[in-house]
Amino acid sequence: MSFVAGSGPVIPTFQQSSCIKNNRVFCWDYFSSHWDSVFKPALLQHIGMTVVAVVIGFVIAFTLAVLAHFANFLVAPVTFFGSLLYTIPSLAAFEVLVPITGINYVTVEIALVAYTLLILFTNTLAGLSGISPEVLDAARGSGLTRSQILMRVELPLALPTIVAGLRVATVTVISLATIAAFSLIPKGLGQPIYDGSQRNINTEFIAAAVMCIALALIADALLAGGQRLLTPWTRRRR
Repeated sequence: MSFVAGSGPVIPTFQQSSCIKNNRVFCWDYFSSHWDSVFKPALLQHIGMTVVAVVIGFVIAFTLAVLAHFANFLVAPVTFFGSLLYTIPSLAAFEVLVPITGINYVTVEIALVAYTLLILFTNTLAGLSGISPEVLDAARGSGLTRSQILMRVELPLALPTIVAGLRVATVTVISLATIAAFSLIPKGLGQPIYDGSQRNINTEFIAAAVMCIALALIADALLAGGQRLLTPWTRRRR
């Protein structure tokens, strides 16, 4: 607080741009001034939730797919269970888990992992099962053991299908993670989307929504690029 000679204290005034005052569709001033306090933490939290869910889901689904590839009787029950989890509405899944695991990070991850299992399992199994019998016969004829065939032949050839499943699962998790803002902690980008809509601040929910879309597009592009690097033979074949 400052004083002017011959007068009382001067109360500071906070200047707002006309964009913010009129609550226009997007105001860069609002976005930049709230980046460190709102948008950046929400983005990092959203990325963290996504990475953890996809990694855990992939480990579980990949293991089950390899087991089902060797033991066909596992395909039907695993597919049924994964389909059952996938059909549960996301908000309902969060609400059902809250009384069991509480309003916390674990609840969010359990729900998100559940939605990845069917996608990752079916794609991994489809990739492993789609190898040409002639290729497998040639591998066996060269003296490779069953585990060597899996590691050296089946998995490399199944990689494009497996990565395709990863791309779908990742985009799905990024989308569903925004629902956590309605009832759970952490909230990710769903928090500014929810808060902005509730307080009628256009910039807040539009910026967060665009960031969520951009995150999905970037993640998909990175996975597609990783696939191209790991499977150079598919480019040569084209």
